[in-house]
Amino acid sequence: MPRNPTATRARIYAAAYALFYRKGFQRTSLDDIAAKAGVTKRTLYYHVRSKDDLAGAMLEHQHGFVLAEMARWIGDASDARRLTDSLFDSVARWAAPARAGRWTGSGFTRIAMELADLPGHPARVATRRHKGAVQAELARRLSACGVRNARDVAAQLQMLLEGAMALILIDGDVRYAKLAASAARKLVRSG
Repeated sequence: MPRNPTATRARIYAAAYALFYRKGFQRTSLDDIAAKAGVTKRTLYYHVRSKDDLAGAMLEHQHGFVLAEMARWIGDASDARRLTDSLFDSVARWAAPARAGRWTGSGFTRIAMELADLPGHPARVATRRHKGAVQAELARRLSACGVRNARDVAAQLQMLLEGAMALILIDGDVRYAKLAASAARKLVRSG
């Protein structure tokens, strides 16, 4: 059977994401990733130069999935209130395992925090690009709903999202998503 480099790379990215998400970047080795992906370390190095480069490439790969998921969460909301309610309700459902201590937050945010002292790290760069794209998509959607200052309101919504996710992770209480949604409704009314 011929090898499929695209499929192999996707398996490596999936294994890296799962392990970085569960164990963290620092506690995950390339040996762990190769084993989980079912490839040799030589094959792993054929596809990536280093663990740092792998983290950045893996997040770039994950970016499309997350944007598609966010679009699914928002749906075809035609008004800003429905958009924010859909978004924060979806975050609450996604974070529901936090009640049992089984939710670990946003993979992008987690790795960026773990590498906070390395602003040029490929994973930090990928995270910045991703979060910027999320904010741009929120601004586009809000503008389509007729929200004035959509870029500023999108930045404020993103702060509420990130803050809610951080507090849900810390306290295990998904109620933060509901509280953030309440603040978001006020923003889109005044925006």
